[in-house]
Amino acid sequence: MDAVVVGGGIVGLASAYYLAERGAEVVVCEKGSLGGGSTERSAGGIRAQFSTPINVELSLASMAVWRTFEEEFDAELAYRRPGYLFLAREPATADAFREQVAMQNDLGVPSRVLDPDDAREHCPELRAESFRLATYSPTDGFADPHLALQGFARAASEAGAEIRTRTAVTAVRRDGDAVTGAETDAGRLDADVVVNAAGPWAREVAATAGVDLPVAPRRRQMLVVDPETAVPESVPLTIDLDTGAYFRPEREGAALVGGHFSADDPDRDPDAYRRSFDLDWATTAVERAGDAARYFGPKTRIGRGWAGLYAVTPDHHPIVEETLPGLVSAVGFSGHGFQHAPATGRIVAELALDGEASLVDVSALGSDRFERAELIEERNVA
Repeated sequence: MDAVVVGGGIVGLASAYYLAERGAEVVVCEKGSLGGGSTERSAGGIRAQFSTPINVELSLASMAVWRTFEEEFDAELAYRRPGYLFLAREPATADAFREQVAMQNDLGVPSRVLDPDDAREHCPELRAESFRLATYSPTDGFADPHLALQGFARAASEAGAEIRTRTAVTAVRRDGDAVTGAETDAGRLDADVVVNAAGPWAREVAATAGVDLPVAPRRRQMLVVDPETAVPESVPLTIDLDTGAYFRPEREGAALVGGHFSADDPDRDPDAYRRSFDLDWATTAVERAGDAARYFGPKTRIGRGWAGLYAVTPDHHPIVEETLPGLVSAVGFSGHGFQHAPATGRIVAELALDGEASLVDVSALGSDRFERAELIEERNVA
C-alpha cells in the first residue's frame, strides 16, 4: 500500500512510523519544517485525567508507549512524571471532578480526590483556602515534544518512510468517492491512502477533497518565568480549571505558565498569526498563577514566551476516522495531539491497513457526530 501523510508534526510522524512499520510505502509531506506547526510550541503534557472515557483510553494507550519510548526508539524524551494536579473553585467543578475520578479509576487510572489542604503535599505553596477540591494522578507528567518528534522522525525514516519538508500538499486527489493521491507543489503523488494530519491546516486540506471538517486554528500562549519562589521539579503540572490558569516546573526553579483567558481566542490564519506573546495576557497569566500558588508574586520575572496554535473542534475531541475511502483524518486534537500521538499513529495504521481500529474504539470520534449534534464535550481543557 502507498500512503501520503499530510503534516510533519508529531501525529503525522507517528502515523508515518506505524504505517511504514507495517509495510506501507509512505511519503510524508510537510509544507515547512518538521514540527513547525503545533508540536514545537506544545507544553508536552501527558495525562490520563480527562473527563471522557475516549480521551482516557487514548491516553492510556499512548502512555504505554511513552513509558518505554527511550528504549524502543533509542531516543531521549526527558519524560518526567510528577503528576497532574487539578483544582476546583466552584461546586459544580468539584462535583464533576468526583464523577471523573470514579470513571478514570474504572478504566485503570490511579487518580484520586484530595482535600485542598492535602494537595499541599504535592504543591507546597498551593493557596488551599481558595479551592474546594483537587484531583491528582501520579502517572501523569510531561515530556519534551522536540525530542519525541525527532525520535518518531528517525524511526519512520529507518522503517522506510520518505520525509519531504518544504513540500506543500495543494490538493487531495479523488476519483469519484475514492481518494487516489495528492497534488503537491513539487508534483503528483499517487497513493492508496492519504492521511490528513495537518493540524491547524486540517480543514484546508480536507476542503481540497470536498470535505468540510469543523477544525479551527486557535491561538494559545505560554511563558517561561522565574518565580518569586522557585518551583521544585517535584511539583505537578497544576491546573486551576475554573480560571483557566496552569503552571508546571521547568529546570532550576523556573516555571512554565499558561492559560486560556480570552474567550477561546478568535480563529487565526495558521500562516499569519503572531507568534510572540501578548504583554497583557502575560500579566494576567502570572497573576492567576499567583492566585493559585504562592510561587508567583510581584517579583516574578518573565524570561521568554511564545504563541502557538491549537487545532480545535467544537467539542474539544479529535476527528479520527476514514472520512472518505482512502482519506484517513487524524485532526482537531484541541491541544492534546502531542500526548495522544502514539495511540493515534497506531490507529491511523489500523484504519488504513485493516479498515477498522482495534487499539481503541474510536467510533465516537467520527466527524458525523457534529451533523447529528452528538458532541462529547471534554471539560478538562488545558
